[in-house]
Amino acid sequence: MPKILVLDPIAQEGIDLLEKADGIEYEVRTALSGETLRMALAQADGAICRSGVTITSESLKGNTRLKAIARAGVGTDNIDKTMATRQGIIVMNTPTGNTVSTAEHTFALLLALSRNVASANQSLEEGRWDRKKYIGTQVASKTLGIVGLGRIGQEVAKRAIAFDMQVVGYDPFLSSQRAEQLGIELCHDLSEIWPLIDYLTVHTPKTKETTDLINEEVLRKIKPGVKLINCARGGIYNETTILKGLESGAIGGIALDVYETEPCTDSALFGLPNVVCTPHLGASTEEAQIQVAVEAVNLLLHYFKTGEIRHAVNVAPIDPVQLNALRGYLNVAYRLGLLLAQWHTDNPSQCKLTIQGDLAKNDTRLISAAFSAGFLESAVENANIINAEILMKERGIQLVVHNQQDRGDFSSLITAKLITDNQQYVVSGTLFGNDMARLVRINEYRLETYLDGNLFLFWHHDLPGIIGTVGTTFGKYRVNIAHMSVGRFGDKAGGHSIGILNLDSLPPEEAMIELKNHPDLEKVSILQLPPPNFLPPWLS
Repeated sequence: MPKILVLDPIAQEGIDLLEKADGIEYEVRTALSGETLRMALAQADGAICRSGVTITSESLKGNTRLKAIARAGVGTDNIDKTMATRQGIIVMNTPTGNTVSTAEHTFALLLALSRNVASANQSLEEGRWDRKKYIGTQVASKTLGIVGLGRIGQEVAKRAIAFDMQVVGYDPFLSSQRAEQLGIELCHDLSEIWPLIDYLTVHTPKTKETTDLINEEVLRKIKPGVKLINCARGGIYNETTILKGLESGAIGGIALDVYETEPCTDSALFGLPNVVCTPHLGASTEEAQIQVAVEAVNLLLHYFKTGEIRHAVNVAPIDPVQLNALRGYLNVAYRLGLLLAQWHTDNPSQCKLTIQGDLAKNDTRLISAAFSAGFLESAVENANIINAEILMKERGIQLVVHNQQDRGDFSSLITAKLITDNQQYVVSGTLFGNDMARLVRINEYRLETYLDGNLFLFWHHDLPGIIGTVGTTFGKYRVNIAHMSVGRFGDKAGGHSIGILNLDSLPPEEAMIELKNHPDLEKVSILQLPPPNFLPPWLS
């Protein structure tokens, strides 16, 4: 009889489901840590948690019984997914249960900032009647900027439009057609948003790209007096920088529900005028807690009763034999997605995948899912082979797959064509040997290069000395070149060419500026892919 361990308090409705479930044993044990947590997990088949408990690699070390963990919520940062995958433990989350509650809390903070709700309430508690001191601003006709237009961002946009606000958004993974349907003016670069907005809210994962989104440079560009809201992840706004902006008047108000370190009970922002802070309450509604609890319990019940896997963030729903047969090409598709996600510069509307040769004789849904997971990895928390295609659809990106069983130049080939508002991007990849991922086409250029590490792309005139110039520049800045590949447009010399260098380290900004300004280089770009032996957790 499977045993389910409940590690954090969840809504009673979830406990009731466990109580009624036939053939299931459960135990509620909260506030566990260290060796006590490790031993408890070693005696369970499944576990349900929220954000209170931290399941580390040590918590899972030597565990041969635990099969699945369900997170009653979206974020799974408190679970060591790498170790879970290594131990064969499925990690699942509940991505939809708290969407509306978080969007509502975002808008509650926006309104609280606009009408000085917290400080006005405090004045009454202190026996003052300060009507003039707390004159607010109406939100109608103001402009709200939304960075990140997934489920929550789109729900916030709906509420803003209902309040007669203008909404501008930035999300390089949302199609222009979907933005138009939502009534959002889409910006193609973050720098376009800063001078337009009266309010800013963020709804993205915390990644390398989104950490410290508001920094000193942005403060110089942003509309003076802008009000900032964050109900997503702590650290997306640099708290030191936004404090300086508030003190200088560059920022007119700050509302935070999340913090770099939680729990947070001591911050220089607390108690300041024009600041509203709450202790991570975005999903703290009765309705959201019931939904995520019920969904998390059902995830485990369905898994143990039927073997069904839904909303997994670390594994693919396929058997080991099939996974081993396709792993190399799934890795190629994943890396092509990563490459296109970094290369494209405007908003996508469609992606066409062509799967050619022997590979097309298989179930290619896994290939398209792996590509989608790579393409959305930096935009969506926990994008993986299970949920990526649904997330593509939500963002208005049409995914079209063509299978061609006839062989071309390679026994199997994956070609991805990304269609955006202004241009198209084409890449093709294949396997050399059993597991060596290779890029063999980029737009109209045919070449052969490694699909890993730091890729430096440079479009240039096909003239003598260009390759040497690039190599000399990198040599000056102590950047080592591991591999080089070039491709011509057509068969004749003297036209347009592309070069791709695999670099052992990222070039400094000075090197990039020097190469960008070279008269014979039309365009340069640096893309970062994982090392050759890396596989995402869902593919390991």
